[in-house]
Amino acid sequence: MDLFGFADGSHSSQAGSQPLAERLRPKTLDGMLGQPKILGEGSAWRRLIEAGAVPSLILWGPPGCGKTTFALLLAERVDAEFVVRNAIDTGAKALRELGEAAHRRRLEHRRKTILFIDEIHRLNKAQQDVLLPFVERGDLTLVGATTENPSYEINNALLSRCRILVFERLAESDLQALVDRASAARGFDPLDLLVPESRARVIELSDGDARKLINMMELLLDARAAAGAGWSGPLSPDDVAQLLDMPTLRYDRASDEHYDTVSAFIKSVRGSDPDAAIYYLARMIKGGEDPVFIARRLVILASEDVGNADPRGLSVAVAGLQAVELVGWPEAAISLAQVTTYLAAAPKSNRAYVALNEARAEVERSGTLPIPLSLRSAKTQSMKSLGYGKGYKYSHDGPRGHVAQAFLPDAIRDKVFYEPTDRGFEKNIRQYMEWVRAAGPGAD
Repeated sequence: MDLFGFADGSHSSQAGSQPLAERLRPKTLDGMLGQPKILGEGSAWRRLIEAGAVPSLILWGPPGCGKTTFALLLAERVDAEFVVRNAIDTGAKALRELGEAAHRRRLEHRRKTILFIDEIHRLNKAQQDVLLPFVERGDLTLVGATTENPSYEINNALLSRCRILVFERLAESDLQALVDRASAARGFDPLDLLVPESRARVIELSDGDARKLINMMELLLDARAAAGAGWSGPLSPDDVAQLLDMPTLRYDRASDEHYDTVSAFIKSVRGSDPDAAIYYLARMIKGGEDPVFIARRLVILASEDVGNADPRGLSVAVAGLQAVELVGWPEAAISLAQVTTYLAAAPKSNRAYVALNEARAEVERSGTLPIPLSLRSAKTQSMKSLGYGKGYKYSHDGPRGHVAQAFLPDAIRDKVFYEPTDRGFEKNIRQYMEWVRAAGPGAD
């Protein structure tokens, strides 16, 4: 259960015995909150659903945004056998049996089958492969709900036969409406239940998750209604804090949220925004991310994105990794903050990384080009007799520690891979390289 609107206005004793979430579960698409791009009046998807023409779908979005409720409401719109399964409880054998039953139903009764699989990302690749032929033949229409990026978690072959519907987290206005509906369902005026600050805190704690919000509201409503609870007025922020002492952050090291946060972190450091970088670092810390993982990412970034514009960046990052391994949480956060802000504020150059990629590409193109004889190892007399090492000029014998000579194979003698920028320390490198290259390979 993900998204809730008022199911009806009933306050019967039977309804009163139901969990609040079930009482608020919508009975129609109009009763759902949020997702205007999908459910908005006149939208293409709304028209398609109302016409009962539902293709195989992957519903992708954060927890509590309406995926499961949406799928269940499809059963009311589409003339089909509707089968619900959770991926955790469904193996390959069960999936094959469901597919074969759908095949028989289509041939013998001319009836469609919609198979809804919640948490479809938990099916392994082999289990997903079982579904493929049944979806291809039209035996069943697959509807899967997932909080993870389908591109990472769903087989390409299966994903290509499904449309992805992206569900957004609920807007604050939707959560406000949900608080009102939950209060009214239990006979409370929302203003009598929560002061504005308490209401704002509940919405903040929900983190855009309607399921979490409903569960919290049920606890608050139970507490408010309990005899002898000692509350004569709306619940204060302190009351809410005591009753709802829970973490607010949605973060799982194996989830899409992990990849998105790490990506935002790296891009913020690369983009020289220490404020954004430290913010995403704080989110990873709060979410329980492995500090060594963060430190290693910073070591990579120090070479890839800061590079020779500030060669000290790599030293700082490596020292930070060593510090993190030495002290661990929670003090490791201080070292990570230092490295993060240093690298974010440092001048940037990826020219060393670009040079590596271009050199790799050249190796792929030209293969094993002959190394100039002057550069080959001449450790034995037979090697020397073949001319190995002949003509090599010892660089330190030249002025300023340089003697002009050719080092690349003859076929790519004039190739340039590394072109320093004029930022930070790399400006000094650029000036030196211009002097070196001015002499020209093979010059006297």
